[in-house]
Amino acid sequence: MKSSIVESIKSLPPLSKTIIDINRVYEDENSSVSDMAKAIEGDPMIVANLLKAASSPLYGFSKEIMNSAQAVSLFGMGMTRSIAIGNSVRKLLNVDLEPYGISSDKFAQISSLQAVFLSTWYSKVDRQKAQKLFMPVFLQETGKILIASDIIQNDETISFKSEVESSNNLAQVEKSYVDMSSAEVTALVFEHWNFDKDVINIIRYADDPASAPDELKESANILNIIKTIIPVNKPFSEQAINFGLKKAENSGYDISELEQTINVVSEFI
Repeated sequence: MKSSIVESIKSLPPLSKTIIDINRVYEDENSSVSDMAKAIEGDPMIVANLLKAASSPLYGFSKEIMNSAQAVSLFGMGMTRSIAIGNSVRKLLNVDLEPYGISSDKFAQISSLQAVFLSTWYSKVDRQKAQKLFMPVFLQETGKILIASDIIQNDETISFKSEVESSNNLAQVEKSYVDMSSAEVTALVFEHWNFDKDVINIIRYADDPASAPDELKESANILNIIKTIIPVNKPFSEQAINFGLKKAENSGYDISELEQTINVVSEFI
């Protein structure tokens, strides 16, 4: 089914003008919070989703956020861009994640959990890298939307869902059905939309960090550890946490910092 997913990606509509404007503002070193707020205001749905995210206890803002300028100021340009793109992509791809046994709202929550987990954990290790990786982490599960669509079209929802429910390796299940992992599908989606090549390749190798080019191994490994601890089928389960901690330990990370992050972020499930 690899070919059918590739064809689906080729037929995806272009990103909205608002997203193009957001990317342009983000990439302009001379742009300001005000410029980003103006770009976002072109799409009331993006504004609504950004304000909804800002009011979530997951992000920990202590005051009520009343407008997009306040939200951009608190989130920062990078996080704002990631949240806007994530919501727009889910809208474009017409989310139905029944084969994974989750709703679109749960999928959005898990994407946010993974991104907040990154910020909480890796900002203590390397703040600059954590900021750079926020968007790849936030968007890394996007390919699951297209895989789910393919599974539904081929009337394989029941068997796929059954395997997902019991699996500790979703990439393996995905490959057995569509010959690609969601990381590979996500990379192709953002390649289609001409995203930054480093972002694309960090995501591409997130299910197989060992195969990543040397300069991207660490970044791909961070994404892999996070999605291991917070998989869409059983986020923060005891088994998922143990597997994630083992991967982190093998990579030389301070396990105590990771365990603290698990304790904090898992409260939001």
